Amino acid sequence: MPKDSKVEDRLNLTYYSGADVYSDGAVEDTLLNIAKNNTEEQLNHVIADTRDWGILYHFSHIRQNIVSWLPIGDSDTVLEIGSGCGAITGALAKKAQKVTCVDLSKKRSLVNVYRNDAYDNIEVMVGNFKDVEPNLPKFDYVTLIGVFEYGEAYIGGDTPYEDFLKIIKAHIRPGGRLIIAIENRWGMKYFAGCREDHFGTFFEGINGYPVGKGVKTFTRMELEEMFDKCGFLKRTFYYPYPDYKLPRVIYSDDYLPKPGDLRINHDNYDRDRFVVFNEDKVLDDVINEGVFDKFSNSYLVVLEI
Repeated sequence: MPKDSKVEDRLNLTYYSGADVYSDGAVEDTLLNIAKNNTEEQLNHVIADTRDWGILYHFSHIRQNIVSWLPIGDSDTVLEIGSGCGAITGALAKKAQKVTCVDLSKKRSLVNVYRNDAYDNIEVMVGNFKDVEPNLPKFDYVTLIGVFEYGEAYIGGDTPYEDFLKIIKAHIRPGGRLIIAIENRWGMKYFAGCREDHFGTFFEGINGYPVGKGVKTFTRMELEEMFDKCGFLKRTFYYPYPDYKLPRVIYSDDYLPKPGDLRINHDNYDRDRFVVFNEDKVLDDVINEGVFDKFSNSYLVVLEI
């Protein structure tokens, strides 16, 4: 049964320009139709029936593993920057007092509110973060899940990533946390033959983005240097496996993988890939050498104020 269209009233369009400047194309109409006509419990059946990467990516409950373990309390407020189609919004709303979402796209935001219509503690603000940000209060948690790499597009200027961090820091309460999930530029899968996520080319990130512009991922050391510059001195790195998008396990420096643990290395849902070497064997060697943290496919970082 189609959902009540009154859920669209949950969108805050004060800062919306009237046009979606970011879109994945026709698949977004499909996503909106699915969100309008299916309950959360039905989504796994839709994923199985369609066997489509876009639908899997936006609706899989595995996406929520990246935040569902965080100690967000029922009195905490959360700012979700780049909330998209709401893949993790519901997981945050289940735990928090209120979730404030900011996203550029009205259509994606509609998918979000229809999918998460069971929650009354979600506000979705549609518009450019630079326009919305000056009027935002402070929050207990701020999330950048697959968003920090777009800092240049969000902020611009000569030091967009550092500036992005400083702007966000001003909206975190004392004792609060900033949560960042991002691909590792040196992730093992990119050496082994997977295409770079944003540009679809081989070895683009490993080579330091010689062609691609506007989006950038980072090594652990590069992230650490930026955090130091911005005063985020208390941080913890986690290692989502196989990556932050569909994480089955989240490792930490206190619980690192052992040889033989990493065997989900060949699933590549959205693009073709090469198999340059035996990824299983090399990952075992990386673990034995004590450098897994340098080659994890993704990072999840908790920065504390």
